[in-house]
Amino acid sequence: MDVLSIIFQVILGLGFLLFGLAKFGSKKLVEEFKHYGYPSWFRVFTGLLELVSAVLVIAGIWNKTLAAWGALLIAVTMLGAIFTHVKMKEPSNKQLMPFILLVIAVVIIVNNFDFLLG
Repeated sequence: MDVLSIIFQVILGLGFLLFGLAKFGSKKLVEEFKHYGYPSWFRVFTGLLELVSAVLVIAGIWNKTLAAWGALLIAVTMLGAIFTHVKMKEPSNKQLMPFILLVIAVVIIVNNFDFLLG
């Protein structure tokens, strides 16, 4: 399971580095957050949270405690994304990616759960 967990950590880490950075410069995301009714500061906060999560998950390749905490932050973020898409009554294909990322984060959490508790 360790190899699978590392693969998932790399996927999530790189993905969330890109997702987090996009929150700062993407006009599309600025418009999406407005459409969802969220203030601009929340987009920036979400971007920062995604960047921190990405760094933790990648550093977690060498430190399982960091992997667990990073994945937990990603899971919470993805629950928020899913909630937003459901609240906005968006089609299920818009909810699919956050759900897949949530499942991957949960796999990492389960694989590193002992380290989450310290």
